[in-house]
Amino acid sequence: MIGNSINGFCMALADSIPGVSGGTIAYILGFYDTLLESINNVFSKDKLQRKTALTFLIQLLIGWLIGFILSIIILSTLFTNHIYFMSSLLIGLTISSIPLIFFEEKNIFKLDAKSIIKYLVFFLIGFTLVILISTNASNNLEAKTDLTNINFYLGLKLVFIGILAISTMILPGISGSSLLVIFNLYIPIISAIKELLSFNFEYFWAILLFGCGILIGAITTVKIVKNALKKHRSSTICFILGLISAAIYSIILGPTSLDIPQEPLSFSTFNILAFLFGLFIILLLHKIKNKKIQ
Repeated sequence: MIGNSINGFCMALADSIPGVSGGTIAYILGFYDTLLESINNVFSKDKLQRKTALTFLIQLLIGWLIGFILSIIILSTLFTNHIYFMSSLLIGLTISSIPLIFFEEKNIFKLDAKSIIKYLVFFLIGFTLVILISTNASNNLEAKTDLTNINFYLGLKLVFIGILAISTMILPGISGSSLLVIFNLYIPIISAIKELLSFNFEYFWAILLFGCGILIGAITTVKIVKNALKKHRSSTICFILGLISAAIYSIILGPTSLDIPQEPLSFSTFNILAFLFGLFIILLLHKIKNKKIQ
């Protein structure tokens, strides 16, 4: 139970900040397939499968909720006051995860010319998708959305964004938080959750609608990704690697998404110690995962 809760905690840290997704962390720690299978089996007709899935997800959710609340209280402040340190850390996390994923899945790849071209195409699709999302996020600086005054259009938008956000959280690569930035909802949603945790129920309906979108998105996305990994694993892995690789660009632009926008990460603001610490964290998590397997 503790191990699953720690996994959920690590996912929440990634999901709650613009950058890499919780799906990336799940992949690195080796429980990504189990996560997809468990979400899918929640609605299984088999009682044992349903019970096993619910047990795993509840344990994961406990850690996720703890990590998410701490992220909102602590990490949001760190990102505001130490954005370049945190961005450098995230780049270290991301870069170190790419070769680990590739070498873990290397046995599924074929080396003939046709297969290599196919892998490259799927990699570029994933890469381009994140670049487009990240670029739109950096250019979208409209006024904040008031989540205390819900109308039909805003309610529908919250459900739709919830669906997209959880989809990106489940897929390794760009985080759901980065998607919220694009639609000018990252700061409003985080602020609304903070207010709700302080028992300010003016934001209740906004968070409820957003939560409904998350539930719908989780069910549909998991089925799609699970089938893709089962039937076309090598192509799907290349697509995922493209998502993760391009997430580096999204992290570089991360400072522009703050409440008071800052300049993108540059060579002069890059923190090498934070970067190395990010590398160390991923290598440590990978070592812990291998010990569990042994």
